Amino acid sequence: MDYFPLFCRLQGKRCLLVGAGEVAERKARLLLEAGADLSVGARDFSPAFQQWAQQQAITLLPGEFDPHWLTDCWLVVAATNDDAVNQQVADVAERQRIFCNLVDAPQQASAIMPSIIDRSPLMVAVSSGGRAPVLARLLREKLEAMLPQHLGQLAQRAGSLRARVKQRFASIAARRHFWERFFNSERLAQTLANGDDERAQQLTDALFAADLPSQGEVTLVGAGPGDAGLLTLKGLQQIQQADIVVYDRLVSDEVLNLVRRDAERIFVGKRAGHHCVPQEAINQLLLEQAQRGKRVVRLKGGDPFIFGRGGEELEMLAQHQIPFSVVPGITAASGCAAYSGIPLTHRDHAQSVRLVTGHVQKEGSLCWQTLAAEQQTLVFYMGLAQAAEIQHQLLQHGMRGDMPVALVENGTSTRQRVITGTLIELAALAQQVNSPGLMIIGSVVSLRGRLRWF
Repeated sequence: MDYFPLFCRLQGKRCLLVGAGEVAERKARLLLEAGADLSVGARDFSPAFQQWAQQQAITLLPGEFDPHWLTDCWLVVAATNDDAVNQQVADVAERQRIFCNLVDAPQQASAIMPSIIDRSPLMVAVSSGGRAPVLARLLREKLEAMLPQHLGQLAQRAGSLRARVKQRFASIAARRHFWERFFNSERLAQTLANGDDERAQQLTDALFAADLPSQGEVTLVGAGPGDAGLLTLKGLQQIQQADIVVYDRLVSDEVLNLVRRDAERIFVGKRAGHHCVPQEAINQLLLEQAQRGKRVVRLKGGDPFIFGRGGEELEMLAQHQIPFSVVPGITAASGCAAYSGIPLTHRDHAQSVRLVTGHVQKEGSLCWQTLAAEQQTLVFYMGLAQAAEIQHQLLQHGMRGDMPVALVENGTSTRQRVITGTLIELAALAQQVNSPGLMIIGSVVSLRGRLRWF
């Protein structure tokens, strides 16, 4: 994070603007809209500044920059057309520990002015840290089009109801349920937009009178294989509405950063040879939290139903009549293969895909004769520790030794690493890969040289 985003109350606080040209005018308008007690220093002043001075909206400080202008200031903006003067202002502000916005050199400034979407009291600010101001402007334009004008009225109404909500609903969870209904009420939003205060009051009273759910629920959400961009929209909605998020080791930090800030996070991670929390304890945890009325998200790497034991967790919930739902995710096989330039199926190479658990300790647990057949792609989950056994069994049951293989470490993340070779080398290759890792075996791997992009 290059800059800490912060909204400041400038009403009645002294601010200094150095410069009085076209750029400075734009800065001045923003500061005046925020209610700042604005002083403007410059050698010459444009008509706009002269008019503001006549209206007693600003104080003019004519002449060359004087460090004394910064006395009692909360914020300084250097907006002249002289880089040396701007830097001088910034240096003085730095010594006096006053935040300074530096035009045309935002990366050297201690404060930046973002692009603003104003739905007061709701404010949205967009910044690129000065690196791509046009991109920030384009994003602001998109957000302007997406956010209805009446959002400010809805936020204003919410502010007037906070004390009533606190009195009506004892628990934080109940208050959150109420607010979600309030902000998702299309009829209330439209009524406020139409200026019908009487109808808006009736709809608000109806929301207070409605019963809130007393029983919790559990949602299994597939977090995808690593890249936060692969999380589904519905998955994102669920993790941002959850009271509690129960997650495992395969859920990336990038995905966890999207969880609502005040949600409780419970780690139940597992890794090969070490189970931090037994599956039975995870099942019980989900049950107990739901019985307390919590909205629980069980966040799993990949897809909950692909070697994620999601079915076992839902069986426990069903036995106790706990409401549940499932949001599928992009499984590791699909994500890792795509990011590695390996199509899982191809007309000339593979007409089927087999997703196989790498836990092959049990004698006869897998039909190796079938797995060794041609014209298919094998994807082994959790198989690094068993690579030698997988290699041995596939060779023994007829798969050719030069069959292409790929091992994908930290798939789809910025740390993804792909090692390729042949089946006869599989055991040795696995020694070079750290968990989490995925094995892809099949002639489709030979296409990686032409199709990879990551």
